[in-house]
Amino acid sequence: MSGGLVALLDDVAALARIAAASVDDVAAGAAKAGAKAAGVVIDDAAVTPQYVSGTDPSRELPMIKRIFWGSLRNKLLIILPALLLISTFVPGAIPFILMLGGTYLCYEGAEKVWHKLRGHHTADEDKPAVERGPEAEAKVVKGAITTDFILSCEIMVISMNEVAAESLWVRAFILVLVALVITVLVYGAVALIVKMDDVGLHLAAKDSAGSQRVGELLVKGMPSVLAAITLVGTVAMLWVGGHIMLQGAYDLGWHGPYDVVHALEAPFAGIAVVGGALAWLVNTLCSAVFGLAWGLIVVAVVGPLLKVLPFGKKKSAHEVDDVRAAAAGSKPARGEADSSS
Repeated sequence: MSGGLVALLDDVAALARIAAASVDDVAAGAAKAGAKAAGVVIDDAAVTPQYVSGTDPSRELPMIKRIFWGSLRNKLLIILPALLLISTFVPGAIPFILMLGGTYLCYEGAEKVWHKLRGHHTADEDKPAVERGPEAEAKVVKGAITTDFILSCEIMVISMNEVAAESLWVRAFILVLVALVITVLVYGAVALIVKMDDVGLHLAAKDSAGSQRVGELLVKGMPSVLAAITLVGTVAMLWVGGHIMLQGAYDLGWHGPYDVVHALEAPFAGIAVVGGALAWLVNTLCSAVFGLAWGLIVVAVVGPLLKVLPFGKKKSAHEVDDVRAAAAGSKPARGEADSSS
């Protein structure tokens, strides 16, 4: 018994030494992985406020808190163990999973661009902020957590790909750190965004003229801020998704597309001082264009399928009106119509 306890303590001490010796590796790996996942992080921060916009201000932070914990569970209890198992037993599947996720990012970004060019609202813009009652609020939170799961998969897979050469323990530490830091940053930013108009109203009610001006600026400026975040998120999705597809195709032996990108950025790389930055911009632009092109192809293929598959059918106009009416605290449109008939 005591011998087993001593052995256990020795194992714990050994793990602690490994963890201490790997702190620098973990920090560097987490920074590298988090930087590569930045595009998906921006989109995550841009999508979530839409789920709570229009709700009672007293319910905004509780809803965000529930989505935060759901996101953390997604990353740590589902995605992380699955990725560690895959990277240990079938590491060759990681590039294909990454390219599948890259295709999804290109599709999402291209769909937003396509609907914007056609003057139609995207599906995200039609999603409810909140419906009436606790059950409906739980439904909205569940929908947000489901969307977050997809984006979290991308963040974690991109991060895993960046540290695939590390040992199992280092990979695990890095992914845990990435999951914690990114989730806190995303939902901290989301909470700040959705409460900024309340801060503005509070300042606008003060006696100080300066506070009033700042408050009015915050209230009037938040729609533009949200629109800018959405735009940046869309561009980031196309850039990250396009880069994943270019790199994945290159690694699988199809060198042509990425060779063209390298040829385009090469003349800029030799420019003194700014050459590196210009080459990166060219690479990023090419990745975004490729991502948009690939995404539009996927939209053309997937779009007709979503119209006939049950899970792809959108809400009817009446259902959307009911949701928006409930968010405003009034009776549903259909209920009004029924009572008037």
